[in-house]
Amino acid sequence: MPRYLITSALPYVNGVKHLGNLVGSMLPADVYARFLRMEGEEVLYICATDEHGTPAEVSAMEAGMDVRAYCDMMHEIQKDIYARFGLSFDHFGRSSSKENAVLTQHIYKKLEENGFIEERTIRQIYSLDDERFLPDRYVIGTCSKCGYPAARGDQCDGCASLLDPEDLIEPRSAISGSRNLEMRETKHLFIRLDLLAPEIEKWVDGHTDWPRLTVGVAKKWLNEGLKPRCITRDLTWGIPVPREGFEGKVFYVWFDAPIEYIGATWEWAKANGREDEWKSWWFDAEDVYYVQFLAKDNLPFHTVIFPAMLLGTREPWTMASYIKGFSWLTYHGGKFSTSQKRGVFTDRALEIFPADYWRYFLMAVAPESDDSDFTWPMFATIVNKDLAGNFGNFVNRTLKLTASRFPVAGGSCGSGVRSGARTDAGTGSLDGKPGQPVGVIPEGGEWGPREEQLQADVNEALDEYRRCLRQMEFRKAVLALKKLWSLGNLYIDERAPWNLLKTDREEGAMVLRACVNLVRTFALASSPFIPFTAERVAQALGLTSEEASVRMADVGNLRALGPGRTFEVPPVLFKRIEDDEVERLTREFAGEGA
Repeated sequence: MPRYLITSALPYVNGVKHLGNLVGSMLPADVYARFLRMEGEEVLYICATDEHGTPAEVSAMEAGMDVRAYCDMMHEIQKDIYARFGLSFDHFGRSSSKENAVLTQHIYKKLEENGFIEERTIRQIYSLDDERFLPDRYVIGTCSKCGYPAARGDQCDGCASLLDPEDLIEPRSAISGSRNLEMRETKHLFIRLDLLAPEIEKWVDGHTDWPRLTVGVAKKWLNEGLKPRCITRDLTWGIPVPREGFEGKVFYVWFDAPIEYIGATWEWAKANGREDEWKSWWFDAEDVYYVQFLAKDNLPFHTVIFPAMLLGTREPWTMASYIKGFSWLTYHGGKFSTSQKRGVFTDRALEIFPADYWRYFLMAVAPESDDSDFTWPMFATIVNKDLAGNFGNFVNRTLKLTASRFPVAGGSCGSGVRSGARTDAGTGSLDGKPGQPVGVIPEGGEWGPREEQLQADVNEALDEYRRCLRQMEFRKAVLALKKLWSLGNLYIDERAPWNLLKTDREEGAMVLRACVNLVRTFALASSPFIPFTAERVAQALGLTSEEASVRMADVGNLRALGPGRTFEVPPVLFKRIEDDEVERLTREFAGEGA
């Protein structure tokens, strides 16, 4: 059986990320990792902050901080936000780690030994007022390809083209704004992508199952012809270049950043007291199935440049088995903008609604092939219809009705709790909050043809759901999950246990028992998407840790919870979002000048 290595694109350390960054790599990777763990697979999910290069230096300069101190601060801020979103990294590392430095220098030396590194003297923009070279983001100007007026010297946010500083029209210094610039000669190192092009193309062509978006980006680069690409910069913050005459220069951030996937795994191994275990995932690891999650602007680096770096070492490094690319998430038809305060960023999102609202919505509209657009009316519609109206409504009506008709004697959870159910001592409450209605799963009645059909329908829906998640088709998986949830409301409406209890109490009890088991099934199946809510429901049902962590293949058993078990009715799981709140949020996050 394969072991699954999962990485999501490293978020730049320069500031809090927006929802588009989250849904473009980290969140779908987390959903996939959680699902595979439920399937019983061995999974290692790795990510890290991308801390080198001009993005970090410029942001630290703007914050009036030392760059190392700035990176320390922002790493902790981002790490905390992702934890509150429920991202289940096995390790969240840092590209400024010693491990990454060792690996980056090793890979460079191997490329040099094998003839894939070339030294060149090039002309580069130099600021007379700042008395320094201006690489990458230290230069701002107009994009020569699309006319976007605020393009950076490494990439244009207007058309996503990769640029060099000299490609910009009317360039200026990002440090001082000075236009007093000139071209000067400086030495740099280049990786010979042109020499490696046939191997890269063969590698790409060998992955016929990749998504259309991923293959399209890779083929575009290959068809345009690969050229040597500069891998060093005139900066002080970064990984030093181990070559005579290159003192004071560092590796380009996009050379060392993907190597941090390996570096972070080494960090993980060290942190767990297993120094060399990283090699079992990355070096001569034939049983590893490696999946990368990336937004489309990162695809060129991961389909062409990073593979070239690894191939050129002539060492048996683990290469990507599957690359899941994502398009953009836009905001009300335009771009998210930090400077214009336009759109929702991850820290503010959690202040407005709990994480599961965002997790579910973002995966429901995930830009898997084409761009998707975030609007507040759409957000409210999906939350209200799917989470509050479908899932939440079924859980609430089932447990409320059962608790009201079959209450625990004496009204205390402690008087009827089965061995293993989790309660807080002295409160008789599963969450430590007294006063929640407490019920018992009733006995009586036998399954009939309708219940057998219900079980078959649940099994079929779960099979479809699992198939979609295996194939990393997340929007289809959400549709399958909604179909599963709908089975509950359809069944309870059709069987009407509130009426059955008046005429045939035993059959009514059996129907409610099936419904409580559906609550269990829905919660456990949903946990890759809404883990916090799934845990709340599992706790309300009194599931033991073992019962709450069953394999996905076992979550559909509608006889798992037998009669006599007690449960609590949790508070409302998802609150409806009203129209006036939609209007308020639309105004609040419209951005400056809107």
